Amino acid sequence: MVPLLLQLAVLGAALAAVALILISFVAFITATEMPHLHRHEDEKFFLNARVQREALPSIRDSPTKQLSVVVPSYNEEKRLPVMMDEALGYLEERQKQDPTFTYEVIVVDDGSKDETSKVAFKYCQKYGSDKVRVITLVKNRGKGGAIRMDQMAIACGSRAHLEKESIAQRSYFRTLLMYGFHFLVWFLCVKGIRDTQCGFKLLTREAASRTFSSLHIERWAFDVELLYIAQFFKIPIAEIAVNWTEIEGSKLVPFWSWLQMGKDLLLIRLRYLTGAWRLEQTRKVN
Repeated sequence: MVPLLLQLAVLGAALAAVALILISFVAFITATEMPHLHRHEDEKFFLNARVQREALPSIRDSPTKQLSVVVPSYNEEKRLPVMMDEALGYLEERQKQDPTFTYEVIVVDDGSKDETSKVAFKYCQKYGSDKVRVITLVKNRGKGGAIRMDQMAIACGSRAHLEKESIAQRSYFRTLLMYGFHFLVWFLCVKGIRDTQCGFKLLTREAASRTFSSLHIERWAFDVELLYIAQFFKIPIAEIAVNWTEIEGSKLVPFWSWLQMGKDLLLIRLRYLTGAWRLEQTRKVN
């Protein structure tokens, strides 16, 4: 009986090893280079408060703002006003208290099929295009892709960069899946971070440029790769507790979205492990 169990254990271990090698091989040969950030001609411009087209600033421009708040949005016409009212109210009050403080809020409409851009543009008309800009992408690129497009065009022109996603709905089932996802994140990619999917991420200009320029994943799991890259470059990371309010209308489809993210986590780990994706270590980033 014991020899039989031992044989089965050895066979199981061998099959697991073969499966891991096969998956690693597939991950390596299917790995793509950095997603090409081709911008459609219409994405090279934005509308100012006077409804006139202006060219987007270049990544090579000097910093002009202390804080850039980037809001990737997809079909958010109903939820966007809640976030914009609260964020702009806070930023305006802070500027009143400290006139030297400068900011911009950049709404990236990620190929929405509703009136997201029109809703966002009302804030541009109210506060001026120096404070609120709306970038409308021709097609959906995913949250990570939308932020990378903004990174290429504008956000690196600021001294600090805050990425803020729309607030997501929680449920018991989603919470259960979230804990399973967090375990996979810890096991495969990022250790020491309790919540990699928190929508608030504040980066310095240099850290944002280094991390986003190395990013491959464009959809939900991009946050994990972002932190994986940050830890590789030894960029200091701190988690700060925030008050979180749930708003109906999350785009996250619990089971399938977490399944996709689980697949992406495995691919992130294997592709960096096998050398399909590479990061070049340079000096430490603040």
